[in-house]
Amino acid sequence: MAPLTGRKVLFIALAAFGVILAANLTLAVSAVRTFPGLEVKNSYVASQNFDEDRAAQLALGWDVAAQWSDGILTLAFTDPDGAPVEVAELTALVGWATSTRDDFTPEFTYDGTVYAAPADLIEGNWNVRVRALAEDGTEFRQRIPLLVEIPQG
Repeated sequence: MAPLTGRKVLFIALAAFGVILAANLTLAVSAVRTFPGLEVKNSYVASQNFDEDRAAQLALGWDVAAQWSDGILTLAFTDPDGAPVEVAELTALVGWATSTRDDFTPEFTYDGTVYAAPADLIEGNWNVRVRALAEDGTEFRQRIPLLVEIPQG
């Protein structure tokens, strides 16, 4: 076996740090390329009415739950007593938690209990960004994480 010289140690150290640097750069580029990043266009403007908007939304007392099964996405709005709520207006943006590439806006119909829409989702972590208006014009906004798991077999 040849003796371990300073030159060999230098090459080993450079190779190790080169691998670490290449891995970090690859992960950083991938993260920046796939993350949408923005929640609002101007955070200062969004912050001006945040407390009032939040208080009005909380005063509604609504809870919303999202569920996906057999190609149907459902949103269930309930009041503080657990009774179904019919909203004046509803829009939702459904998309991956890490990308905007597959985002879509489903067309919901109300059946007296829940809002339902066809949604072709694959297994993974989805977000449903809900915007609804109450009869009195109060805006309700919420992001609901939705984990889609497709049974095997």
